[in-house]
Amino acid sequence: MQTIYFDKNIPRVLATKWISRYWPGFVWTPFSSARFDTLPDPPLPGPNWLRVRNRLCGICASDLHLLFVHADPSIAPAALPGTQRIYLGHEVVSTVVEVGAGVTRFKVGDRAIMDHRFGGPTCFTLGIDPPCRQCADHQEYFCENKERPGPRGAGGGFGDSYTAHETDVYPCPPDLTDEQAVLVEPMSCLVRSTLRHPPQPGDRVLVVGAGVIGLGQIMAARAFQPDCHITAIARYPHQAEMAKRLGANEVLSRREGYERVAKLTGGKFFSAPMNKGIVVGGFDVIYDCVGSGRTIEDSLRWARAGGAVVIVGVNLNPVNIDLTLTWYHHVSLIGVNSHGHSAWNGETRHDYDWVIDLMRDGRFPTDGLITHRFPLADYRRAIAISMSKAKERAIKVVMECAPLGSNLSGMEYPH
Repeated sequence: MQTIYFDKNIPRVLATKWISRYWPGFVWTPFSSARFDTLPDPPLPGPNWLRVRNRLCGICASDLHLLFVHADPSIAPAALPGTQRIYLGHEVVSTVVEVGAGVTRFKVGDRAIMDHRFGGPTCFTLGIDPPCRQCADHQEYFCENKERPGPRGAGGGFGDSYTAHETDVYPCPPDLTDEQAVLVEPMSCLVRSTLRHPPQPGDRVLVVGAGVIGLGQIMAARAFQPDCHITAIARYPHQAEMAKRLGANEVLSRREGYERVAKLTGGKFFSAPMNKGIVVGGFDVIYDCVGSGRTIEDSLRWARAGGAVVIVGVNLNPVNIDLTLTWYHHVSLIGVNSHGHSAWNGETRHDYDWVIDLMRDGRFPTDGLITHRFPLADYRRAIAISMSKAKERAIKVVMECAPLGSNLSGMEYPH
């Protein structure tokens, strides 16, 4: 089993956190907290477990946050117990090559998309019955029993294979290409963020950020509410071009600020000495796909009274922001974590189901989102490109995760 993993070795974690900001290549030295390694294929830990061989895996910002230790140890989730070894890569489509005697959802040869395995153990993988209230509600990322002892999967998407409980992976429909399937997981997060606070007909919507998450947010908002007006903020020209193609009515640059927002929304801009100001009568819904202190605070000041700001982007560091708009203008501040089951028009479904149907009917046009592909052997180059979006015009970078030396095109894995 070839895999990239992150070990919670405190001295190495701290060394990686501080040195990699000046020398990113440190992460690949023997002194860092990350490794690319070849390990023995582990046995299946139980009858309801299976083994897959990976086909295609996307590189996500959350993988990079772990790899380069962007997280601050003082944030709340860092206090939660977790596994000592984290296998990177979760936006992955694979082929099932081995199933335990109790597996009912898959057979050898099926394709599978990783579901909530990256989030750690769940009541189902641990064999806890009855499950906790979160797992019973199909919100496994919030399982209340993650600290319990029990079997853990080995390997991840950044590698050639992994093991998983059958509830931790999702059947890939045969009509989806690998390129579509590898985008199901990230796009499902945008379905979830949209359905946490859906736009209404005629709403003025702002999407802050136009990386793959921001672009997916544009598609999701447009898919669930065709009659809203979407403005996007893009950092780079190639992102602005894609945002327009995917449904944004307007695209702003990062340099355009409060006065431009007021003009677009028909609101009024007010400022004062020592104060960057506020827009009264701004956007109805803002999806912040960056999640920095600056973007959250600006979003709160750009939302109309009674509007909403949905934090979609992941930031693993504390931020200092002005929250007065949450009471002064009754602006709702809503957070989103990954995917699960979401309700729309009285129907609750897995977010993957929503995404797959949107792909099938053309409302999630994913062509062009994958801009770079690399074989697994070039994992360092793939990760470097993922961090150089402006220079390389990158949107989504994927790795072809066939075992080193094999050819992914038309491949069928032996078992």
